[in-house]
Order: sequence, then structure tokens, then C-alpha cells
Amino acid sequence: MVANRVKEIWAEGGTVCNGWLGIPDGVPAEFMAHQGWDSITIDCQHGLVELDAALPMLQALSTTDVTPILRVNWNDPAPIMKALDMGAMGIICPMINSREECERFVGACRYAPDGYRSVGPVRAALVHGGDYIPTANESVLTMAMIETKQAVERLDEILTTPGLDSIYVGPSDLSVSYGHSAGFDPKTPVVLDAIHKIAEAAKKHGIPAGIHTGSVAYGLEMVEAGYQFITILNDIRLMTWAAKNATTAFKAGAPAKNAP
Repeated sequence: MVANRVKEIWAEGGTVCNGWLGIPDGVPAEFMAHQGWDSITIDCQHGLVELDAALPMLQALSTTDVTPILRVNWNDPAPIMKALDMGAMGIICPMINSREECERFVGACRYAPDGYRSVGPVRAALVHGGDYIPTANESVLTMAMIETKQAVERLDEILTTPGLDSIYVGPSDLSVSYGHSAGFDPKTPVVLDAIHKIAEAAKKHGIPAGIHTGSVAYGLEMVEAGYQFITILNDIRLMTWAAKNATTAFKAGAPAKNAP
């Protein structure tokens, strides 16, 4: 079985630098895979990617040793099992608000007796090894999204779900849940307090916590807060950010700092 690099980094006490894909195509996925990320997540929830488009993206990620993760559109066993059979080594599941919902999510990622995932790994067994079935329960990463006030209030019951490997903060939904504006890198005290509370609870239960950020600076702040899985923007935002800097600098007649 191919090792899950994310779990290895956590076992070493390190922090995972995670990329994010929202463009439904294998070419940008392949280019992103070669940029030094530890893992890359294909977003089938809010990105433009449908599950069938994720297959060539997973194939593109396989040109490197980056760990392929997929965010499903909902806590539904069908897309979860399909994504794993296609070769995803981890699943991020949105809107987990209770122990029962977390158990349903984790169960879909685990073969019996630990869960109810159906056997038929197809591509996963091809790319991850002939011993995939007996080792998948240990290798596949389960990440439950914490993105509501309700989930924060039920953190302890969620974090003690058997088979849960990690939690992942969605800052926009979390902010909206507390009555504030959506967006990356929230600074509103009540939301920031919740973000710190999540990290502290995860550490207490020995569960690595992740968060989506809109800047390297905020990502480093979250590392200081105890987060061990940091996503920085996504392919679309990184591309438009670089393009905007280039066109602005050109029209101003001066190269941007660190521009190519």
C-alpha cells in the first residue's frame, strides 16, 4: 500500500501544506501537483468539478507523490465510496454537525468491520497496491468539516468518533453561522475565538486540525494556533492573483516584486 504522506507528516509532528483544485481539468491539476504541495484536494462541493471530471485530475496528481484528497459535495456514501474507488487517499466531508453525522461519514470510508464501505476499489487498488483492501482502513484519511456554531458546540462528541482522522474548518460558513460576513481569514473576535477553540479541542483529543486560508500570512498564524493542515487559496484564485499582479505591474510600467 502506498503510504499516506499526510499521516506521515502528522506522525512526525509536522504541518501539511495543502493545495486546492476547482478547475475541472487534468492539465492545471498536473501543474499544481508539481509545485511542492504535500497534498492536493479536488473540490467537488464548491469548485466547478463534478465527480466524473475528478478522475483525470486524480490521474494527473499521480504523476507526483502528492497525496490526493477529494472534498465530496455532501455526507452521502455514494460519492464518498466512488471517490475512494477512483483513488482518492482522503475525503473531506462538509457540514458535519453531530456525532451521528460523523459516524455516517467515517463508516462510508471504512471497510467492514469498521464501516460499511462496499468492496470494489478498481483504480485505487491499481495505483495504491495489491494490498489495498486490507490496508485501506488505516491509510485512507477521514476529515470532517467543522463550519457551524452547532458543530463547535458539539466538538467533543464529534472528535471522539472512532475512525475520524482529522477535522477541517470552513471559515466562510463558520463566519456566517455566527452572524458575520463570509470570507477567508476571519478576524471577527467571536469567529476567531471559535477557530482557536477548535484547534484546542482537536489537540486535546489528539486529532490534527486543518483550515482553509486566503493568504500565507494567515496560514502561518493558524500554524501558531495549532493547526497542522493548511490550505492556501485554490488554483483559480492563485492564477487570477498572479495574472492581476502581472497586468497591473505591466500597465504601471514597473515589475511587481518577485514577478517572473
